[in-house]
Amino acid sequence: MKVWTMCLGEVSTNCYLLCNEKTGDCIIIDPAAEPERIRKTCDKLQTVPVAILLTHGHYDHMLGADSLRRSYQIPIYAEEHEEALLADSQWNLSGLWSMPYTLKADKTVTDGQILSLAGYSIQVLYTPGHTAGSCCYYVESEKTVFSGDTIFYRSVGRTDFPTSRTRALIASIREKLFVLPDDTVVYPGHGESTTIGDEREHNPAAPYCR
Repeated sequence: MKVWTMCLGEVSTNCYLLCNEKTGDCIIIDPAAEPERIRKTCDKLQTVPVAILLTHGHYDHMLGADSLRRSYQIPIYAEEHEEALLADSQWNLSGLWSMPYTLKADKTVTDGQILSLAGYSIQVLYTPGHTAGSCCYYVESEKTVFSGDTIFYRSVGRTDFPTSRTRALIASIREKLFVLPDDTVVYPGHGESTTIGDEREHNPAAPYCR
């Protein structure tokens, strides 16, 4: 597996291409903005997108989603509790910080569901807190988790937005992320990658997650 990172949009959101170099397929995770740049990167890597996965519905994680869906004729996946936020430009913050934008996912996912995409088994981890329908995508075979805005390098997601809940965020980190192996690589929605072991040791939220 190869993970290609693009930092996109006005708040430097990480968009990931999870690429299977054997099959030539890839998954687009959080197409933040600049869909043409994402398409050009796919062409450069000679990889073909088969799905779009959203970790949550804030505008800075999905502005490029619809354009890419239409270009590649592929489905958008989001956690089932995120449908209302995706459909509300105030809740998804686009109406406050950008042009109003809404989106409807083609498929909704639930906690523990296994997605078979691009030759990988990807487990959905429902991690509410940053938003009501935040989730992470765990690829156990590759010791990798895409955490969206639930957890960052030695930081955590904000909980002052619509549908956010601080206690839920802490519970999600404790029950869904800190139970993963220490050497699991964490690819967050913003900033640099980290590991579960490092965050369990150094994240400011760690004392509250024990």
